[in-house]
Amino acid sequence: MLKKTTYQSLIAASLALMVWACAPSVTQKTANKNVPANFGSQDTASAKIKNTQDTVNTAEVDWKKYFTDANLVALIDTALQNNQELNIMLYEINIAQAEVRARKGRIFPTVDVGVGASAEKVGRNTRFGAIDNTPGVEIEPGKSIPEVLPDFMVGASLSWEVDIWKKLRNAKRAAVHRYLASVEGRNFMITNLVSEIASTYYELMALDNQLDILKKNIAIQNDALKTVRMEKQSAKVTELAVRRFEAQVYYTQSLQFGIQQKITETENKLNFLVGRYPKPITRNSASFINIIPDTIHAGVPSQLLQNRYDVKKAEEQLEAAKLDVKVAKANFYPVLRITGGIGYEAFNPKLVISSPESMLFSLGGTLVAPLINRAEIKAMYLGANAKQVQAAYNYERTLLNAYIEVANQLAKINNLGKSYELQALQVQALNESVTISTGLFASARADYMEVLLTQRDALESKMELIETKKNQINAMVYFYRSLGGGWKK
Repeated sequence: MLKKTTYQSLIAASLALMVWACAPSVTQKTANKNVPANFGSQDTASAKIKNTQDTVNTAEVDWKKYFTDANLVALIDTALQNNQELNIMLYEINIAQAEVRARKGRIFPTVDVGVGASAEKVGRNTRFGAIDNTPGVEIEPGKSIPEVLPDFMVGASLSWEVDIWKKLRNAKRAAVHRYLASVEGRNFMITNLVSEIASTYYELMALDNQLDILKKNIAIQNDALKTVRMEKQSAKVTELAVRRFEAQVYYTQSLQFGIQQKITETENKLNFLVGRYPKPITRNSASFINIIPDTIHAGVPSQLLQNRYDVKKAEEQLEAAKLDVKVAKANFYPVLRITGGIGYEAFNPKLVISSPESMLFSLGGTLVAPLINRAEIKAMYLGANAKQVQAAYNYERTLLNAYIEVANQLAKINNLGKSYELQALQVQALNESVTISTGLFASARADYMEVLLTQRDALESKMELIETKKNQINAMVYFYRSLGGGWKK
């Protein structure tokens, strides 16, 4: 009867603890993963942009096939080996992986094995001292207990928190998702590194072309200056015209050094990204103006969920945050801990392995629930839930940003293509204007200011054409990045 009453009391106490430990109710947010069927209503009639309903996706193309310039491919290859920031990220992944292993280890029992030796002297006026000195108390026949008693032991101990509420397993799963998020972070860095090297490389080629245009225009302006000086000698123009032409030559010559400085800085930026000290960058800038962007495939927006590193990273972080809420909620419930030990202990090392006289063992279990620190646990639970809601909003924001980036780049590719065609016609017209104005000036049918203004307009239009070409190529680079391409092997 007493045994039955004891069991009933234990069950009632456990149920009371369960009811008391119930977590407060909270509202969790479910992230919206729906995306539009296509990338907006922008004009994609360009021959270089395939129908946005096509499931073929440029992001699936290996970067070595997307970028066909052998010098650029060599730079990217070197950067993926030597870039310091990327290598730092690789060790961040190792740290996350170690956390997974640590969390996994906490699920299983902890078993410790050890040996020990000690000596103890108790006072005669203490409880144990009085017992030891009682007549007839002997450690073995004919030998009383010594005043200083040695103790030797060897054994193993066990400690195990039984994962009733899946708190430890959920913590391990959360660590796994954070590890996967760190892997996506690496992919994010690879994609950005590939695109940054490509855009910087094309910027360097554009600067080379702009410098070449300046040098050619300086030669043209010097020829014009010689003509003006000859015209002055024949009294057809004044010294003012000569000085204005000289000023124009000096101005154009001064522009060279600004571009040369940009070339140096751009080369050093590339070297930094590659992970090496400054050295000349091999490139074939003469082919820059003839680079024709390949046909691109935008695919469908839903593919962003598989290809965009930042979307996948946000998704893994969201899953980890959900599991953190479960872990925090489990802290409200009772914890079952099992402890035990087995070994040998004796006052004489010769007797340590004697069995069963020197053998000892223990086994016990405790069921405990939080009491005094309930407010702290509640605060941690509410905080974990707030982080889960925050992670859901972050996922939605990341997905929206990915969609807008692709839509923007599609529109940019289309608009820059049309702009480049018109600017090319403008350059052609201004080049012809320079020839016409020079001829008219030589026959005294045009003012020298018309020649100067025409030359300046022609120079600016050529520089702008190179800039537009660079932006057009970089739009293709950034489109590849916005789709999530560049990290797959």
